Amino acid sequence: MTAGVDPSFDYFSGTPPGKDPDTHSPTLRRHHQLLWNKELPTGGRFNLAPEPGAHLVYRSASGVFFLASDAITTRMRGKASRVRREIPNDDMPVYRGYTAGSTLVFPGNSIGRKMTINRARGLHPRIADRFDLTLECIRRHYLGELPNPLGDVMNRYADFFALFENFAGYVKFFLLKDLVEEDGKTVRFFHTFDDFRTPAVPKTKDEYLEYLRSSEDFITARSSTIDAEP
Repeated sequence: MTAGVDPSFDYFSGTPPGKDPDTHSPTLRRHHQLLWNKELPTGGRFNLAPEPGAHLVYRSASGVFFLASDAITTRMRGKASRVRREIPNDDMPVYRGYTAGSTLVFPGNSIGRKMTINRARGLHPRIADRFDLTLECIRRHYLGELPNPLGDVMNRYADFFALFENFAGYVKFFLLKDLVEEDGKTVRFFHTFDDFRTPAVPKTKDEYLEYLRSSEDFITARSSTIDAEP
């Protein structure tokens, strides 16, 4: 287990009521430091330090990077509310809370007064805050493939993605292998994907339950991956 990181810890339990753990949980901030303060594939160490007015900051010869925490799984309570009403609570997959397996850091500073990655992926109708679709956009960014619904925002933060050299480096660094097929090149989508033509929000009860189960399976698998880190 990564020293000091308990993958079962729910960050809401250490956050004041009504507050967002991504901003207000000191445990989450410390876990990000413990998990990601390591050697980059392009050289140098990704040393994250808390600074006033920022969540975590990485200062290097490559530049200054302001990082913000964000959940990389969503149950789409609002976006899929119509479908959710059709499903009894007892049929819902168990929610295990906001844990290390379901969090990541992204650049948190706005460039040119435009949206950050977190905001763009939450608002884009072809992404709907889903991380599997976000990861596909990241893969396409590295390869220059189109279409890429988040292409513009990814390009704004190209210096950040360059730190990890390529898609394989990004996946390895952030312990995301559980969302990628054995070939290391194909994203494991949470439900049917057709080149961003299929709706990001599940439209039927079965689709939504499949999405939730796949999402929870990913969190469980990534938590085990984190637990196995030296």
